[in-house]
Amino acid sequence: MPSRTASSRPVRTAAALAALVLSACTGPSARLGVGVPVGPFSVGVGVGSGGVSAGVGTGVGPVGVGVGMHPSGQVTGGVGVGASVPMGGAHVGAGVGSSTVLHDPYRPPQPPAPAAPSSDSPPMQWRDSHGRIVPECQARGGC
Repeated sequence: MPSRTASSRPVRTAAALAALVLSACTGPSARLGVGVPVGPFSVGVGVGSGGVSAGVGTGVGPVGVGVGMHPSGQVTGGVGVGASVPMGGAHVGAGVGSSTVLHDPYRPPQPPAPAAPSSDSPPMQWRDSHGRIVPECQARGGC
């Protein structure tokens, strides 16, 4: 079984950090985050235009995924691609990605949209065995 090299860890850490930071985004914006590797995951905090968020991310190679939570209770999930370089005792990285809101406790539930009848199709007509039109009340036994 091949062992992990020390050079793959910065890329994994940056990918996880990028995913963590990007998971806090709900649109294009700049973010800054700090992640601490904990086994195969990175636990961190991000700050940006949407405020502070905390989350967990993981990655394989340059690809990372993460889940973040804002203080308001909003939960986001994201995926990203990133890279890093060692600077002193830390790694500095950058990444790009996309995220979506998984849960928002303050967004009211959306009622299901009623099925609108199509204006293109004619109304349904009942026909007897000879092809003659039958009134709907007769077809349902109500006439």
